[in-house]
Order: sequence, then structure tokens, then C-alpha cells
Amino acid sequence: MGATVLLVSVSLVAIAIAIAAWGWFEAGWLRRRVLEVELEWVPPELDGLRIAHLSDFHLGIPSRGRRATESAVAWVVERKPDLVCITGDLVSRHAGLPLLERLLAELGTCFVVLGNHDLADSRDPFSQRVDPAAIDALEGVTILADEAVELELRDRRVQIVGVDPQTYADQSAHPEDLAHTRADLRILLCHFPGIARRMPGVFHLILSGHFHAGQIVVPYPGGRARLAHLRARDVEGIYRHGSSVLHVAPGLGTTFVPFRFFARPEVTELVVRSC
Repeated sequence: MGATVLLVSVSLVAIAIAIAAWGWFEAGWLRRRVLEVELEWVPPELDGLRIAHLSDFHLGIPSRGRRATESAVAWVVERKPDLVCITGDLVSRHAGLPLLERLLAELGTCFVVLGNHDLADSRDPFSQRVDPAAIDALEGVTILADEAVELELRDRRVQIVGVDPQTYADQSAHPEDLAHTRADLRILLCHFPGIARRMPGVFHLILSGHFHAGQIVVPYPGGRARLAHLRARDVEGIYRHGSSVLHVAPGLGTTFVPFRFFARPEVTELVVRSC
């Protein structure tokens, strides 16, 4: 009897170790994905425009998310997209700031919004607030906090609007007031995907993150239980809200536990298709 109990105990420990090892491995197993997005009323001159979307680095904590983030940045640099957009939760601890600065320097020109972890507004009691001004001061980096910029690409106007995570949280954000109808392509950056349900049709493309594709996911017949966000909608991938297309990035890092299960980190290149 004692030998049976011992065998069962050893087996359970071995299974637990194997599960933890897989979760640790998957947290650094980067998926590189290219997706075409059909955007209504976008002129044909912008057809084929390539936008790199990265999110949720969570640098500064022990995790293979660091490896995934470094690999994602290297892939984007190699691809040379027309735009690089980052949708928040860049660091979880101040220890990640030197690496963040190096990675942003490698990316060059990029447009960034912050997330709740960047402002230490999370369930993580050890999260540390970053100084947005210090990041914004980096060469090539533009942080958009309830602000807009307008670019000219392929002789067409492209507007990028960014939402401050604090005004989103208190429901005082109104990015629709910044949208210019004269822009040929209007892109909204917001860490939280829920912004898309507030204003369908105002922006052609909305980029978000936050949910990590669930991070810890348990498949079952006919669906998946995303344990980190059981009730969340629009968790990863492409969604349409009116004439707007929302892309929710699965993110690159981890929070609370350094594991991912059935929720691989991902860097995405979105290819615009006018329709």
C-alpha cells in the first residue's frame, strides 16, 4: 500500500513538473504571423501597407517572454514594415527599462500607447510605474496619450490616435473627437480592446492587446476556458465592429506566472487590403 501511494505521489509530481516545463517553454515559443485585413473606404494607394503590431512585453520579470519579445523585435526589424505600433504594458518592473530602451532603439520609428501595468494599475502588488516622458524622449518613439499624429504614406494621409489607459479606465477618453475625416486611413491604438465597442466605424483599424490570448487556456470540446480572463470578449485576433476592424494582439510577455498554455506569444504583421 505504501509503495502504491509513493508511486502515485511521484507520478503526480512528475506530471506537475512536466506541465510547468511546458508552460515555461511555450512562454518563449514565438509565433510570427502575417494577416491581411480588409478595410472599408481605404484608397487603393494604401493597399498592401504593412503594419507591425506588438504588445504586452512585460519586461523586468523572470520569464521567457523576454526571449519572445527580443525575437519579435528582430523579426520586425528584418521585415521593415511601413508602420510599427505597440499597444502597452511595456514593463512590469523597472529592471526591464534598459532592455526596453534597447529594443525600441532597434525598432526605430514607432508609435506607442501605454497599458495599465506601465502605470502600476494592476492586481500585481509589485508592479512599478514607469515615467512616460522618459520613454517618449527616446529617439523615434512617439507615445500617444489621448493624442493624434498624422503621417503621409504613399501620398495619402494616415492618422494615428492613441488612448491614455487612465482616461480609458475612468471612461473619460474620447478618441473619436480626435479623428479627422480627411485622413485616408485612421488607426486607433488602445491597450484595451473594449474601446472598439464604444465607437464602431469611427476608425478603420483599431489595435489593442491586454488579454495575452488568455495566457492560461484550457481547451474543452467546443471551446476554450481562458482562465486569466474568463468573461473577456475579443481576446485575440481579428474582429469587426461596424466598419472598423479590431486586431487584438496575443502579446509577448506574461503576468503573475511565467507560463503560457495554449496561448503562444505572437508578433503580427497586418497587411492592409482596401475594399
